[in-house]
Amino acid sequence: MTATLVLEDGTIIEGKAFGAKTDAVFELVFNTSMTGYQEILTDPSYRGQGVLFTVSHIGNVGINLEDDESSKPQISAAVIRSLSPVVSNWRSALSLSDWLEKHDVPGISGVDTRWLTRKLRDGGTQKAALSTKGTPVDILLNMVHTWSGLDGRDMVKEVTCEETYHWIDDEGSKWVEQKAVSSKQLSVVAYDFGIKENILRHLSSYGANVTVVPADTTAEETLALKPDGIFLSNGPGDPAGLPYAVEAVNGLIESGVPMFGICLGHQLIGRALGADTHKLKFGHHGGNHPVQHLPSGKVLITAQNHNYCVTEGELNQDEVEITYKSLNDDSLEGLRVKNKPVFSVQFHPESAPGPHDAHYIFDEFFKMIKVKKVM
Repeated sequence: MTATLVLEDGTIIEGKAFGAKTDAVFELVFNTSMTGYQEILTDPSYRGQGVLFTVSHIGNVGINLEDDESSKPQISAAVIRSLSPVVSNWRSALSLSDWLEKHDVPGISGVDTRWLTRKLRDGGTQKAALSTKGTPVDILLNMVHTWSGLDGRDMVKEVTCEETYHWIDDEGSKWVEQKAVSSKQLSVVAYDFGIKENILRHLSSYGANVTVVPADTTAEETLALKPDGIFLSNGPGDPAGLPYAVEAVNGLIESGVPMFGICLGHQLIGRALGADTHKLKFGHHGGNHPVQHLPSGKVLITAQNHNYCVTEGELNQDEVEITYKSLNDDSLEGLRVKNKPVFSVQFHPESAPGPHDAHYIFDEFFKMIKVKKVM
């Protein structure tokens, strides 16, 4: 069956439908990762977005039961060049098309993804609508033009957990090296703004007792749990739509408890420190983004997934050290509070999927916790 993709500038693209027979409206972004499509599709940071894959073939290894980053696909739609007609992997449980159909997510194949990626790169991210059930173009255009988009919206409330829980992972050693741990277990509270399961696996691999709390948990409620460390997770959407989270982060910074933020968590720390955040032209989505660690000059290849960025010029340089910068567009990629045990990075050191260059950043977090406990 034919699928129709419509962009807000009036561009109309036809291809072949796969996945669910439905309509979807979303923000269209491109991802440059060569592997790991299952992890990408289940990453809560993509809530409200359709993903355009730059890699030519998708679906080759199907979908397995172990590699999800959350309980279901989080994307609104998949846009690809070629859907593999054959699934070949010993772990595969479903084909990509059957899995997306099961979760009511549409897809379109046969798209000139190189051309479309260049269009988004040059013109910026666009709203889009996809129909895999024959909805007329004029209706799709109306859907796009009447959709409010993601700017200023609280998308986190759609993906955060409903109540506090303790993370227990019996499968973690299959993915993550288990670190040597001290005899006394450390307690880490992780804020779920849309947290990926591989982040939780990394935290627990250090022997930490990880308690996951909903996004609207106050600083007082978190501190009542007496954590040794606090983690602020990744998540979808615009940090400007999360004033309650910024208020909580502000209180947590003042508490002096060691704190580490990734992606959206990094942006919330930036806003709590007085900086604004701004939207990037087409975002950073993929596993090949170079960043530089400014104190050492070392260059890392990182996995990234964000559309918003902390505005560097609004940070107080007397209180905040800039630790990482993007070598693609010079945007802020990491910071450290000078007089508090608080730091954050915009990229994803857990690398699922992606390179392992930045795994050591989890080491830094747990070293900070242990130093604080000794003091």
